Amino acid sequence: MMKFAHSPEDLADLNRIIVICGPTGVGKTALSLKLAEELEAEIVSVDSLQVYRHLDIGTAKADREERAQVPHHLIDVVEPDQDFNVADYKRHAEAAITDILKRGRTPMLVGGTGLYIRLLVHGLIEVPEPSEELREKYKRQAQEHGEDFLHRRLRQVDPELAEKFHPNDLVRVTRGLEVFDQTGKPLSEHQREHQFRRPKYHALKIALIRPREELYERINLRVNRMLEQGLEEEYRGLLAMGYGPELKPMQSLGYKQIGEYIRGERTLEEAVEDMQKRTRRYAKQQVSWFRGEPDTHWAMAPLLRDGQPPDEVVDDLRNFLRRGTPTLEWAQVDPYNVQR
Repeated sequence: MMKFAHSPEDLADLNRIIVICGPTGVGKTALSLKLAEELEAEIVSVDSLQVYRHLDIGTAKADREERAQVPHHLIDVVEPDQDFNVADYKRHAEAAITDILKRGRTPMLVGGTGLYIRLLVHGLIEVPEPSEELREKYKRQAQEHGEDFLHRRLRQVDPELAEKFHPNDLVRVTRGLEVFDQTGKPLSEHQREHQFRRPKYHALKIALIRPREELYERINLRVNRMLEQGLEEEYRGLLAMGYGPELKPMQSLGYKQIGEYIRGERTLEEAVEDMQKRTRRYAKQQVSWFRGEPDTHWAMAPLLRDGQPPDEVVDDLRNFLRRGTPTLEWAQVDPYNVQR
């Protein structure tokens, strides 16, 4: 039996939730829909972009049929020009989880934004508030020396954290530098200490994995499918609604590249190639993140047989929901070996 950082007895009084996580394109949606039906669960999206309305294709939201099949939460919460941060996500998600539990159903967190999963299960880390003075300093440094300059410095002071973030992810890179400059201790160390505190929920975290080449091929095909489904038209529609390219969601992976193509800054072929490359890189970062999360159990995707989850998987998850003691014999894959 797999061991938790806290024993089931220590967590006996906590509400039980299931988490299905892993890199983009691995197959979380297909599995979660089937499991939710079997377990009378409702899905809480753990995705930093699916909260925005009108961004459907590029964020791979569940379609109307899938949402009719299983209730979904934390999708289409705010407009693209509204501010929405991790604290906002936490407030909305906790309200959804509470409501689901009150109705006697199971919350199933599904997505690839590892920070949100950590936030919900373990709460906020006690670190200093953001500093406008420091952030202005980092902004000047990025303008003078390039975005890579900040990432190189983060690698020096917190290599563990730097490994998880793309050099262009200035928000997270800047936050890592900010916490180190404020406390003299790497943010990754703060996170590690925080992870082993008593959590808010007794969460069974299942991360899906595929061999690297297989995952990358799925990502390439997924990008092509988004173009076929109308990603360009979706972006033009957003512009027509008055949402400018400078907005945070419009700068996200996929939308940024399509915007550059529409403005004539690159060809469609170049935009697609960059989307695929950056999505593959993002998937690699997600795998690295979840490898570092405690009590995460890895299973080989798709984990479906003839389109259905195996009986031993469903029975084991039911066992967890009833008694908090799953065997997890089906979720003991070594992600390092799979992704070699």
